[in-house]
Amino acid sequence: MSESCNSRHFSWLMKSCFPNPKYTSPDSFSHPHSHIRLPLNVADHCSLPTTVSSLPNDLLLECLSRVPPSSLPALSLVCLRWARLLQSPYFFDLRRRLGRLENFVFAVSATDSGLYAASLRFHDDADALWKVAFFLPNDAVSLGSFHGLLSHARLSAVGHRIFIIGRNSMVRYDTWSGTVVARSAMIFPRKKFATAVVSGKIYAAGGGPRTSAVEEYNPDSDTWRVVAHAPRKRYGCIGASVDGVFYVIGGLKIGASVDEPSRAANAEAHVYASSMDLYDVEARTWLRSRAVPGGGCVVAACAAAGHVYVLASHAVELSFWRFDARRRTTSNSNNGSSVNSGFGEWCRLKSPPLLAQVRLDCTVRFSCVGVGVKVVLVQVTGCIDDLLRRSGRGLRGLREGLVLLYDSAGGDWSRGADLPEVIRHAACVSVEC
Repeated sequence: MSESCNSRHFSWLMKSCFPNPKYTSPDSFSHPHSHIRLPLNVADHCSLPTTVSSLPNDLLLECLSRVPPSSLPALSLVCLRWARLLQSPYFFDLRRRLGRLENFVFAVSATDSGLYAASLRFHDDADALWKVAFFLPNDAVSLGSFHGLLSHARLSAVGHRIFIIGRNSMVRYDTWSGTVVARSAMIFPRKKFATAVVSGKIYAAGGGPRTSAVEEYNPDSDTWRVVAHAPRKRYGCIGASVDGVFYVIGGLKIGASVDEPSRAANAEAHVYASSMDLYDVEARTWLRSRAVPGGGCVVAACAAAGHVYVLASHAVELSFWRFDARRRTTSNSNNGSSVNSGFGEWCRLKSPPLLAQVRLDCTVRFSCVGVGVKVVLVQVTGCIDDLLRRSGRGLRGLREGLVLLYDSAGGDWSRGADLPEVIRHAACVSVEC
């Protein structure tokens, strides 16, 4: 199949998907290695017309995995079989091995008229700009639902689909088809909670004043269930995942007693704000909690390239840290895996190029997103110039929508394209497709 999907190739793909009366479809699309049933008569078999639909799922996946990214949204609409294969984890694994996965950052926000979604594609073009899409409310998702979702929402991406998880509701945004549909809400209402994706499922923790439950969402069945209870009840926490571990990072303690001495309460608050709890999804156990060296308050965090990156705010400065979250490393001798001796080590990195002695408060908020080997720091709320104005310092032209990029390979920061003006108070997520 050629790199470009021209009209002749696409017409062939479309026509080849129509059912062949002599072809018996597999009973299930859940696994790519289900094969077609061939006729016993070789002559009859040779007379069958050759079409893509005649291929078993594993060969069809090999073909589809080589299609240019720009053609995938259209191919997902060809037929149900193709749509299911394109949404399977096997398809994304194949594209990852072939180096055909592309990385995007999506920023989603709501206005009085509808929902905005801005996407930034990461490739060789250093001058990439945001592309904005707009969605009107429909019968399934009302405008009021959009506002309620985005006020304290968390975004999680499974494949090319983004799940916008709010306090009492959830919607799914399909980045290929541009459709927004309602999905099941969490079991317990939450606000400013942590979410992350592990093995195609979404995990949520924190933000619930009456529960410490950790919930798991299965996108295939559209159901939530409780899988564990967190050792700490956090509010305003951030989620990340690496190597099957769900990290619940930072935040404040929920349920502090009014009888606690103020000094002890403040000390415990600092422990919550600079620590993270680790949940092993496969083993269903909690690992030893870790804390950011030097304390501070975690204001942004994400996972990228096997590490957890944390931005912490201190009294007079910001610090940027990397936590080695790789539990296993690949051995070059026998292509096996071994325990990573560096797991759990912290390393302080170059701070983002913001003004010295800038202390972030609730009026200025950043979202941190891992994209391949890069960390994207997006200013989603507030204006740094306003902080400078309140402290009597000169303005530097740092308004809303600032985007900073950290290259974990080179260790340098650069400035990306600012968020579009229509995107304010956004939630951000990384998408591979």
